[in-house]
Amino acid sequence: MSAKPILVANWKNFPSSPEEAKILLRELAKKKLLFKRTALLIAPPLPYLGLVVEKASSYSSLASQDFFPHQKGKFTGSVTSEILKSFGVKAVIIGHSERRALGETSDMVAQKAKAALKAGLTPIICFGEKETDSEGGHFEELQRELKVSIAPLSKKEISQIILAYEPVWAIGKSAKEAIDPAELSQTIIFIRKILTDLFGRGAAESVSILYGGSVEPENAGALMKNSGIRGFLVGHASLKPQALGEIASSFFVK
Repeated sequence: MSAKPILVANWKNFPSSPEEAKILLRELAKKKLLFKRTALLIAPPLPYLGLVVEKASSYSSLASQDFFPHQKGKFTGSVTSEILKSFGVKAVIIGHSERRALGETSDMVAQKAKAALKAGLTPIICFGEKETDSEGGHFEELQRELKVSIAPLSKKEISQIILAYEPVWAIGKSAKEAIDPAELSQTIIFIRKILTDLFGRGAAESVSILYGGSVEPENAGALMKNSGIRGFLVGHASLKPQALGEIASSFFVK
């Protein structure tokens, strides 16, 4: 990835029609000069891949919300890396909390990450604890999930991924209920230590870490400042052009 701050817009299963998607993309295009200052990745529902390429390729790159690890074969209902790449997909979100809630394990995430790299796609590996506690027990869950999710990767491969820390307890809530900036900074230090223990300091520092979980214009600046993250994985706010623009602007506030 580039040295620019990273902004991943995860549209999930919205908008509900191509017509609404076109309106959203038309509004986002009004802020393209701002978005060009970032490494913006738009991850739309699969039927909208071509539409996003047509309307937004001048200021963004394309990402997929999930990834099927087998490249060839008869797999009804699945989309292979070859098809994704034919649309211009550059990165794939893997292990999102909503996929994990449906049964995707960290072992499956690790398999997908390895396959994505082999296919020439950048994996955005999501991980995060379900609950937090004052005793710090959630760090054990966080460490276990991260270690398993990246277990098969080499030192060279680890520098080619993006990590997205998304505490499940903070997702889908208001800015006031998101993680505290000081707690986020502490957690990022902990994550870097895990990576350093596994791959060495140089490789650990090369990994871009994003934060996801109730990122809003109201808290983006505070979360970004001195936390050690490279950007955000944004859910519902990515469907609001004004809000996404304000989040992008937070990268450049001194």
